Amino acid sequence: MDVTVVGSGYVGTTLAACLADVDHDVTAIDIDPEVVAALNEGRATIHEPGLDDLLSRHAGDRLHATTSYDPVPESDVTFLAVGTPSNDDGSIDLAGLSAAAETTGEALAGLSENDRHLVVIKSTITPPGVETIREAVRRGAGPAADRIEVATNPEFLREGSAVDDFKNPDKVVFGTSSEWAAERLETPYEPLLAGLDVPIVRTDPETAMMIKYANNATLAAKISLANDLGNVCKRFGIDAYEVMDAVGLDDRIGARFLRSGVGYGGSCFPKDVDALRAAAREAGYEPPLLDATVAVNDGQPDRMLDLLDDHVDVAGERVAVLGLAFKPGTDDIRNSRAIPVIEGLRTRGADVVAYDPVATANTRERLPEIEYADSAAGALDGATAALVVTDWDEFAALDHEFDAMEGSATGRGEPVVVDGRRIVERREGIRYEGLTW
Repeated sequence: MDVTVVGSGYVGTTLAACLADVDHDVTAIDIDPEVVAALNEGRATIHEPGLDDLLSRHAGDRLHATTSYDPVPESDVTFLAVGTPSNDDGSIDLAGLSAAAETTGEALAGLSENDRHLVVIKSTITPPGVETIREAVRRGAGPAADRIEVATNPEFLREGSAVDDFKNPDKVVFGTSSEWAAERLETPYEPLLAGLDVPIVRTDPETAMMIKYANNATLAAKISLANDLGNVCKRFGIDAYEVMDAVGLDDRIGARFLRSGVGYGGSCFPKDVDALRAAAREAGYEPPLLDATVAVNDGQPDRMLDLLDDHVDVAGERVAVLGLAFKPGTDDIRNSRAIPVIEGLRTRGADVVAYDPVATANTRERLPEIEYADSAAGALDGATAALVVTDWDEFAALDHEFDAMEGSATGRGEPVVVDGRRIVERREGIRYEGLTW
């Protein structure tokens, strides 16, 4: 098939590259000439394992990029993958997506009476927003609007494993309003799903988007519940991991997302839970459990800092922060738990030095005033305390590096390590504190 993908951010680039990899001819459309140039050179503008390989393999062949919408009417289906940032109240900003939808409609305004086109919303938007985008497409298409159908196809990609998630999905959700649209939308996925036993959910466009939000809200709530229970275990002097490992044996619950720690971050869980809360309030419902999910998550960095305060006054002390990305395998610092941790340390007067394998550059743009080390060892050298925020594998291998830390005259002698991800081994020479154990 000929496919156009409007928007070349995280979702759009992954979608374009993976569809090209299953033999579709894909045109990526983006308003940023630098992004377009990078894609045509076979380079990703985001850090995602496996993505550069796909782009270098297919750029100039089955994958092209442009700033023009001219390829839209020549394609069989158009995916809209434009970002939907959050407003101050947590609701999503549809301005960019609406503009792209209207321009897509304008590109399709010349459809003949015998032609039809499917526009698929890949961006994450709340169910009420589907009609807003549908109207934007119609507004742009004018007389051709009745020959264009709008569908939804939410993504369930995890940063750091997006390519693998796309190729090996847990489920695929198609939201359409007609048999023609369902058949057209499923066609690009046929070579991907051939031979895979993957559940396919077929529903209407609005319900498909609600599935996306319900999915992420459930996972976020599970994490916050595990953290809340972990906080209780900490008070009781009980190992929360041992408790939750046993809880996870119940097949009604499952073991995943039960590892207590400093909380979730990234671009999906915080944004989607906030957007769902805002949409629920707009519809006249107060969502208490979703509110509690956010409250527990927001409190975990403060709990980490409180544990540090129990051992040492960090004013004027060198404190290492290990891990800046919101999760390992990505350079994304959006809603990273390291940000409030660093801000809390600076409020306490600490001399902060931070390290991350790949996210340092992004963090330096956000927090240029702190020191950055080239290695975990460099960050620990001379530090009175260390806080582990991201569970990179290399942090699990740290051992003698802790010997370079120094105790504080205002503490209890030994340097302090507060581990927010249970990845560092307890050892002699450091005063170790787990966040919830």
